[in-house]
Amino acid sequence: MSPPERRARLRELRTWVEWLRHTAELHNEIPPCWYRHRWVREMLTALYLGWLRTYEGEKTPGRELAEAEWINTVHAFKPHMKLPACVSSHQEPPLPPPSNPAADEEWELYLATSADTTEAAKHPAEAEVRRMAAELDPPL
Repeated sequence: MSPPERRARLRELRTWVEWLRHTAELHNEIPPCWYRHRWVREMLTALYLGWLRTYEGEKTPGRELAEAEWINTVHAFKPHMKLPACVSSHQEPPLPPPSNPAADEEWELYLATSADTTEAAKHPAEAEVRRMAAELDPPL
């Protein structure tokens, strides 16, 4: 998205988030500084898009409880949106650790040498599959 479009979408999201905070009484779960926290912003964006699809979209057969499912999703997200550090005022999230080139090299070495990535996959119930096949086709 271009910066102007991104700003327009964030204004739209803010209007909806303020409606949600008020309507669902989530003012204690969604901090006023929600837009400064990328992960909270991502969750709220997902909830908003789900809300649009649920309430504004065409009704799909088999989705008779879509609204209830959306409400359950809101409740499932609540603990992840609450930011205790921001109860009284916004606190910047911690900075991510700097990149580590050695970790990238270690990752590539793992991919190249690990049995998890170099050996053929095995079915966890391979012996049981062989036993069942033998029962279906017993020796003469």
